[in-house]
Amino acid sequence: MQIRKIRELLNAELLCGEEMLDDEVSYGFGADLMSDALAHTDSDTLLLTGLCNPQAIRTADMLDIAHVVFVRGKRPDEGMLRLARESGICVLATRCTMFKACGLLYGAGLSGGELHG
Repeated sequence: MQIRKIRELLNAELLCGEEMLDDEVSYGFGADLMSDALAHTDSDTLLLTGLCNPQAIRTADMLDIAHVVFVRGKRPDEGMLRLARESGICVLATRCTMFKACGLLYGAGLSGGELHG
């Protein structure tokens, strides 16, 4: 699914990575525990999280995840956005809850993938 479509479905604000709107992802994964993301995701995944601290961006970078959506109206500060830009990560923010965001994306055809661990 194209990031542009994800932004539209979630009525999300693009905070950085405008050049990545035409990128495609195959899977979505929602978690506030980055240890879950480390254990169960790969690089072709959109990470949805309410954990709004640098750990979320660093985890995405470690996993080569290039697209992160912050849910529940969470907004990363400028330091996090700078880290995301330096790491080549597209960041969006939505007011949707994690449950609603994941449901909307799954209903529109984004796969949840399979657990790796």
